[in-house]
Amino acid sequence: MTAVDTDGWVRTSRDGAVLTVTLDRPDQLNAQTPATWTALKAVGDSLDDDVRVVVVRGNGRSFSAGLDRSLFSADPSTAGGLGQLGSMPAESAQERIREYQAGFRWLRSPGIVSVAAVQGHAIGAGAQLALACDLRVMTEDASLRLPEATLGLVPDLTGTSNLAELVGYARAMEVCVTGRPVTAAEALTWGVANAVVPAGDLDGAVATLVAALTAPPAGAVRETAALVRSAVRNTPEAQDAAERAAQARRLAELAAR
Repeated sequence: MTAVDTDGWVRTSRDGAVLTVTLDRPDQLNAQTPATWTALKAVGDSLDDDVRVVVVRGNGRSFSAGLDRSLFSADPSTAGGLGQLGSMPAESAQERIREYQAGFRWLRSPGIVSVAAVQGHAIGAGAQLALACDLRVMTEDASLRLPEATLGLVPDLTGTSNLAELVGYARAMEVCVTGRPVTAAEALTWGVANAVVPAGDLDGAVATLVAALTAPPAGAVRETAALVRSAVRNTPEAQDAAERAAQARRLAELAAR
């Protein structure tokens, strides 16, 4: 089954427990617009319990070059543009951005593990989309870049928290403030990339990872994923309690069988 959002250039396809979400605007290097984020949120809102893995990818030679250039206009009449957003009252602008962030945050929803398949450039919103996923497979020529500060802006699509969780305070600060690209080799060393492969091997590497993610029992994977996500924020005592509760649920389910 395949579905296409023609306004946001988001295409989805389903193969059993695996949902693939593809940015499908290759002629513009999968540049994103607010319609893209609305379409992504709609995908998240439509998830059912049978989906176990979500793969996010970009069609063509780049994962995503970030925000569509037309939206950098300072003209407040440009729909969805930065000028329009900047002309809003602060509370309205923040609410609009909150809606945009929802298109990214669902990729760490309970019940799924998300994987970004990254080739070529992942810039700005593209990098933040890749970082929003649980795991990343990158090609050797791929790079991630958050240039917002160099443009007088900030990363605002969940990128700062996700990057800091992955690489720590100092590296996140450097990458976000300088806007420099992080190469695939660096991403692998830092733990941002789970694997780096030749471009021709990307599909196979993602398929291998997806197979490993769907091999264990679904309930065990869901509980374990939830524990790993909470571990980066919980105190040791709170995490110990979360582990106890999760294990009790697993044991009860196994005993009921």
